[in-house]
Amino acid sequence: MILFVKYNLNLMCKTFLKEHLDALDISYTLTGVGEVYIKEKLSQEKKKKLSDSLKKYGIEILTNQKLTLVERIKNAIDEMLKDNENKPLKLSTYLSDTLNYSYTHLSSIFSESTYTSIENYTILRKVDLVKDYLCNTNLTLTEIAFKLNYSSVAHLSGQFKKTTGLTPSSFQNIMKKKKNLIPNIK
Repeated sequence: MILFVKYNLNLMCKTFLKEHLDALDISYTLTGVGEVYIKEKLSQEKKKKLSDSLKKYGIEILTNQKLTLVERIKNAIDEMLKDNENKPLKLSTYLSDTLNYSYTHLSSIFSESTYTSIENYTILRKVDLVKDYLCNTNLTLTEIAFKLNYSSVAHLSGQFKKTTGLTPSSFQNIMKKKKNLIPNIK
């Protein structure tokens, strides 16, 4: 038997972090996706225990300022895409306001560290969301385009095809066929 599950990674991470921070009796506030404000000075022993307990699950405490900023940029983009339904915002303004750095600085650090632009990363994340909506909801392409603030369905379809090599409808058909085949596997 195969179960298909849907999960919220953001909620999973927050819950996971809370459990591990509480277990070590660390006073904290979760300030955003991938950010934890520690309210006390941690001893080296507590810091190591926390780091070791998180590493087992693929979570790393970042110490490199550039990599930390890149993660903050990625998290801010994800939050913007999730929370920005029907409210068009200029990406550069949103990131500058959210992270308190000039967009030029953010763009430079991001490109230097990831070898891609913030704009390209945002397109890839939007395409991932389109895939998720196509597979897990009954939304039409028009509704998805509206939800993700595309100027038109044609624009969404063009970016999707350029990124995946498939039209959104072809992708959706392939995924439906795949879902229908899986239950027959024994």
